[in-house]
Amino acid sequence: MTTVSVPAGWPATEEEARAVQDELRARVVLDEPGPPPGTGRVTGVDVAYDDERDVVAAAAVVLDAASLDVVAEATAVGRISFPYVPGLLAFREIPTVLAALEALPCPPGLVVCDGYGLAHPRRFGLASHLGVLTGLPTIGVAKNPFTFTYDDPPAPRGSASPLLAGDDEVGRALRTRAGVKPVFVSVGHRVTLDNACAHTLALTPEFRLPESTRRADALCRRALQEARSRH
Repeated sequence: MTTVSVPAGWPATEEEARAVQDELRARVVLDEPGPPPGTGRVTGVDVAYDDERDVVAAAAVVLDAASLDVVAEATAVGRISFPYVPGLLAFREIPTVLAALEALPCPPGLVVCDGYGLAHPRRFGLASHLGVLTGLPTIGVAKNPFTFTYDDPPAPRGSASPLLAGDDEVGRALRTRAGVKPVFVSVGHRVTLDNACAHTLALTPEFRLPESTRRADALCRRALQEARSRH
């Protein structure tokens, strides 16, 4: 487990954080297809918080994209680096998530975030932020639609409908289990929306949420418990 301090110069106010978003958003790449679904490696990242102790734990779990077997995993624990502000959650998580990714013994391939990319009020959620900082292809797969609207997709697995900000498609509501509430997929960096949805379906053979997210969620919770037991 890696221990992380808040980086020097990290934004301390909402205004500073929004300025960083505005600067980095211009570097998001939207015209690359990304790796073919079901090939190479896919890495899930997730975080768990203990606000009372001011601790955040991050996990990165690398899966073989074809078999979904775990190839490698790493965790990092740090101080919460930004207050809770909707739309700026990435600033609470990024330093610790980056440390977990950097601690991996192998390249992560595509990174799947439990959250948003373009499906974000400022079109720059965690998946986009992480993608720009690392250069890695990233997607966001979220449990709810945030502030956006969508029509319920048809019941069969694989059905999708646009996730809309006004008339703009910022992601898709994707049915990963027949008759079960959809997940909300958006592009982070260097992946198309069609491919992001195909990756999500490849990662959900049994459950609503991607295996990458399920494994990373369990691991970051364990890492947080270990951090608590040491304090």
